[in-house]
Amino acid sequence: MNEEWNRYHCQIALPGFGPEGQKRLQSAAVLIVGAGGLGCPSAQYLAAAGIGTIGIADDDVVAESNLHRQILYAPQDVGLPKAATAVKRLQQQNPSVTFNTHPVRVTSSNVMELIAGYDLVLEGTDNFETKCLLNDACVLSGKPLVYGAIYQYEGQVSVWNVLQADGSRSPNYRDVFPGAESAQVPNCAEGGVIPTLAGIVGSMQANEAIKYFTGSGELLCGKLWIMNVLDGRSRIIQLKRTGARVDRLPETIEAITFEQLQRRFKQYTLVDVRSLQEHVAFNIGGINIPLDVLESRVHQLDPAHPIVCYCATAKRSTAAAFIIRDRLPGTTIYVLKSGVGNMQAHPSGISKM
Repeated sequence: MNEEWNRYHCQIALPGFGPEGQKRLQSAAVLIVGAGGLGCPSAQYLAAAGIGTIGIADDDVVAESNLHRQILYAPQDVGLPKAATAVKRLQQQNPSVTFNTHPVRVTSSNVMELIAGYDLVLEGTDNFETKCLLNDACVLSGKPLVYGAIYQYEGQVSVWNVLQADGSRSPNYRDVFPGAESAQVPNCAEGGVIPTLAGIVGSMQANEAIKYFTGSGELLCGKLWIMNVLDGRSRIIQLKRTGARVDRLPETIEAITFEQLQRRFKQYTLVDVRSLQEHVAFNIGGINIPLDVLESRVHQLDPAHPIVCYCATAKRSTAAAFIIRDRLPGTTIYVLKSGVGNMQAHPSGISKM
């Protein structure tokens, strides 16, 4: 215990924490979905605290635009897989932690298997589809989910689906944000975010995970913590169950890579759901139907022809795909993985289809 005491002395010395609290952390397994602005600080502090097993799930690669807030990465990491790169850094930070790398996109076909080996899931995703999917998987499997979100200068944290003393579960994402899959809120790349906010919210998420395992403090379950970094104010909103039912997983919209699209582009109808200004500035072809007018123009699409929606990052295109699927049942629909944002930054060699 001497080596452990030296590393973890400051937290073991806390009132109500002690060696037993440290043992609980070392026995815990946490899955972090999304190794981005929230996942990076969350993973760093959970590793530093001595969580026994940490899984990192992310199928993306490091982009230059990530570096201002995704603090596990350096310029030389651009183009490298996020999950493996993050784990490499974290292993250097705390070699005693067991790290699992999951370089996959979380979908309805793999999410239950993915979360099965973990006690708690922490999500740092930037799209509503994955937030809903993780929520529903955790509800169905009885696991707690630490939620985090950031936008411009405001951040949110809560803990969903925690078992209560009376045998019930605390509110989950569906209770608070019904119908979130088709929400039209820009992500960090589109709406902007102050980098320090990612660190604050990610650290708060790690703090909730530590509190959950050690039984210290009062969890943010049944509560939504909101902070605005412009004025430094924070508030907590009390939440209630609304009776939102979760009895099955939502079907994931399949993603297609640009390379796959190029090989068979004649088979698809491309729909750019960005604004007209963005489309004119740069596009890879297809028709332009901005997301905010899609519902009124969805009749222009042929449901008999497979559709690929694209935007800057795949967030708006995912929301668009849900709208099209709802309005045109039976349509085969995909989203362009990672969008065209990086293509626009480095357009050489990209030709319109």
